[in-house]
Amino acid sequence: MFKRRFWALILLVLAALVGYFVYSTNSADSKHNFKLGLDLNGGIELIYKADTSGIAAADIAGKMNSLKDLIEKRVNVFGVSEPIIQVEKVGLVGSNAVQQLVVDLPGQTDIAGAIAQVGKTYVLEFRFPSEELEKSTSTLDVTTKDFEATGLTGALLEKATLEFDSNTGAPTVALQFNKEGADLFAKITRENVGRRLAIFLDGDIKSMPVIREEITGGKASISGGFVGSEGIKEAKDLVNNLNLGALPIPIELISTQSVGASLGTEAVRASTHAGLWAFIVIALFLIIWYRLPGLLAVISLAIYTAINLALFKLIPVTLTAAGIAGFILSLGMAVDANILIFERMKEELARGRELGDAIKEGFARAWLSIRDSNTSSIITAIILYAFSSTPVVKGFALVFGLGVIVSMFTAITASRTLLLAIKHDHAGRVIKFLFHNGASK
Repeated sequence: MFKRRFWALILLVLAALVGYFVYSTNSADSKHNFKLGLDLNGGIELIYKADTSGIAAADIAGKMNSLKDLIEKRVNVFGVSEPIIQVEKVGLVGSNAVQQLVVDLPGQTDIAGAIAQVGKTYVLEFRFPSEELEKSTSTLDVTTKDFEATGLTGALLEKATLEFDSNTGAPTVALQFNKEGADLFAKITRENVGRRLAIFLDGDIKSMPVIREEITGGKASISGGFVGSEGIKEAKDLVNNLNLGALPIPIELISTQSVGASLGTEAVRASTHAGLWAFIVIALFLIIWYRLPGLLAVISLAIYTAINLALFKLIPVTLTAAGIAGFILSLGMAVDANILIFERMKEELARGRELGDAIKEGFARAWLSIRDSNTSSIITAIILYAFSSTPVVKGFALVFGLGVIVSMFTAITASRTLLLAIKHDHAGRVIKFLFHNGASK
């Protein structure tokens, strides 16, 4: 009995610490503050016009979808910030329609930073210098206009990696082109041995090595200019940005605006009050109908709520109306699990079992139903998250899945630990009364 009460005390202490974390970090300047979605907290909307003039009509839809996926990867690294990215046709009908990309970023206020995050792409080009520059060793005050395009660009890049020179230790950016790029690079170097080949990045020349021989395999490197710790950081940033790839379609930013919350502060406050009242009503029902087990179930649900809110802050999860709905749905399943347990306990007591045996047997019998129902819910959440192309649905699936997992823990572990900590050996009439439901005498 002492061991059971010890673990119950540990559980309550840990739950109190989790609750304190949720409460103490609930401030606007906290890095663990709740992140609210565009519908609750507003954010930034960016509208881009896509230049499809050089693309066949049959390929436009595929290119726009590739553009959408690439932008989503940039702004939603962990898949839980719930950006809303949409492709829209504006104005004309059919293949002549103006293609736009609408990017909604919830919770962001820095428009300049958002623009850089969405549209920043290093333009990598390989060019031949003019005859005058070919004879000169200086690369000062040169522009791409002084060079001849080769057709080899970052669009043909397969990957970029950070390497270090074995002799000097200086960082270099190694480039690996795809098959088309490798074939083109081999052709360029084969036909222009002895010439200089300039490497441009965003219009700035990085190096201009001399072609000594044909280079096969599609490998090249950018070296020089990466000095000290700042140089290593610059090289790492360059690798990351090059690996993002060139945009499949050129885009032009045509509109930016800060979006106000569609539901607003009042709606958030109303939802909070509604949630509290719902919790109170559920708590009263559990206590009145199931008596002492109902009270312990309420404590278990409070632990469930604290753990979920802590996870929302730590991951972090961007909460939208859909996400809140997923959380409330999982709360209902947590209540359902406790009711299944209590009903099985009541059946065992009705068969004449001792209280302690009834509790253990009730949990054992209820576990199979709880396991199967929650497993099916978790599988549903995984399928929604894996196959949905809509960030809002992904957010709902994530919140719902987390809630179901935590509800299993609180129903089976927390409720069981608290129930077994109650003295039930040779239980008297009072304890037996408290363990019956509202319909029992």
